[in-house]
Parts: sequence; structure tokens; C-alpha cells
Amino acid sequence: MKTALNTVKKTYAFASLLEDFKQLTKVGLAISVVFSSLAGYLLAVGADGFSFKILSLLALGGYFMVGASNAFNQIIERDLDALMDRTKDRPIPSGRMSVTTAFIIAAIFTVLGIAILYVINPRTAMFGAISIFLYTCVYTPLKTKTPLAVFVGAFPGAIPFMLGWVAATNKFGIEPGILFMIQFFWQFPHFWAIGWFLYEDYEKGGFFMLPTGKRNKATALQIIMYTVWLILISIFPVSGLTGELQLSVVAAILVFLSGIGLLYYGIRLYKNMDKKSAKALMLASVGYITLMQIIFVVDKFLQ
Repeated sequence: MKTALNTVKKTYAFASLLEDFKQLTKVGLAISVVFSSLAGYLLAVGADGFSFKILSLLALGGYFMVGASNAFNQIIERDLDALMDRTKDRPIPSGRMSVTTAFIIAAIFTVLGIAILYVINPRTAMFGAISIFLYTCVYTPLKTKTPLAVFVGAFPGAIPFMLGWVAATNKFGIEPGILFMIQFFWQFPHFWAIGWFLYEDYEKGGFFMLPTGKRNKATALQIIMYTVWLILISIFPVSGLTGELQLSVVAAILVFLSGIGLLYYGIRLYKNMDKKSAKALMLASVGYITLMQIIFVVDKFLQ
């Protein structure tokens, strides 16, 4: 009987530890970032240049890179996280994990992430390191200082899509530059929508996430403007002016229609000015970036 109870306790303790680890490294976010990197890689390689080894290293290194950034972020913001409903149960503010343990995980993930990306090529490792630095040392401290933090955070947030191309080619040119710009402009409607429907919670932590600092028409209008820029840059490869990154007319139409769908939710937020519309916009933005990347990759292999 005691053996069975001890087994149950150990199983529960392991499950709890695993859940804390997942929260610290934000597994869901890490997976979406890895997806973007893999999409960028597939856009860069031909059928004869595909390497499962590189793809695996990119996925693993990308996960460590994102996990490290999130862990450092939660260490820095632990006192503020304790004030907000959505974050107060995270491992560090809840007391389930010490700062030392979190720092060790973050440090190990940083070393492993950069080392694995370096095996692919030095440029990939360099961009990975830049991403961790900007997210941890620039974006995170600015979140309580200025709404411009979202602009700064858009830089590390935009790196994953282009990282896959750099991993495949060991080059940075117009092609990864366009991929970077697509994900860069996407950050604004996505994170401003989050900042809108979680406004009260962010206010408790003293975070400035909206461009005007308020849920008003000016903020909603900026969301619409950045969404328009996102749509334009997303279909730009159909022009044939983006090097090896090409988009067929059919694919461009599909991406455009997806963008119009996202724009609809931005306009609805401008009209309704409510949290429900903001949350719908956030979900639509996730759907857009995923669908757009799938269209790009499928179109590439159908050409």
C-alpha cells in the first residue's frame, strides 16, 4: 500500500514539476515560434537541399532560444507577475520554483540554444543570440516604461520566420528580410489586441502595452493601419522583386483574402471598442500568421 502511495506521490510531483517547466518556458509559444522557423527553412530549400538534421537542429535550438527568453523574462518580472491574475500562478511568483532554479534553466537553455544553432551555421546562432538579448535586456525592462516596448519587442519576435531561411542558406538578403518584415508588422495587431482585452490586468503590473496607453479610437486605428501594412508586405513577393522568395498569383490572392479577414476584426474592434472584439482579433491574428506561412510553403513546393 505504501509503495503504491509513494508511486502516486512521485508521479504527481513529476507531473507538477513538468507543468511548471512548461509554464516557465511557455511551451505553447515556443512551438508557434519553432513552426515559424521551420516554415522559413522550407521556403529556402529545394527538394534536393532538404536536410532533416538541419530541420531538427533548428527546431531544438529554436525551442531552447524561446524557452531561455521566457525564463529570463519571468525571473525579471516575478514581482510584477505576482500582481496580475493571469500570471500570479506562474512557478516563480507562486513560490513553486526558486529564482536560482529558473536562472539555471534559463542559462542552460541559452547555451544549448546558441550552441545548437551554431552547429547549423554561425549566422543562425548570431540571430538567435540577438533575439534572446533584445527580448530579455531591452524589451522586458521597457514594458513598464513606455508603449514603445511593443515596437522593440517586435524585433526579436520577427526573427524566427527569417531564422529558418538563414539556417538553410547561411545568408541574409532580401528574402529573409521580407520574412522578417512580415512577422514584424504582424506583432502589432496581435500584441495590441492582447494589451486591449487584458488592459486591467496589465495595469496592475504597471505595463504599458497600448500605443496611446488607452483603449481608444486612436489605438484601434493604429491596429488597422499596421494590419494594412502587414497585408501589403505579405503579398509583396508576388511582384517578383524579392529574389528567390516568390509567391504565385493564386497564393497571393489567398494571403490577401486572409489578410482582409484579419482586417475585418480590426475594423470591428474600432467599431465596438470592447474586450470581446479584441480577443477575437488576437485569435484571428494567430490564425492569419499560421495560414499565411502554410500558404507560402505549399505554394513554394507547387511551383
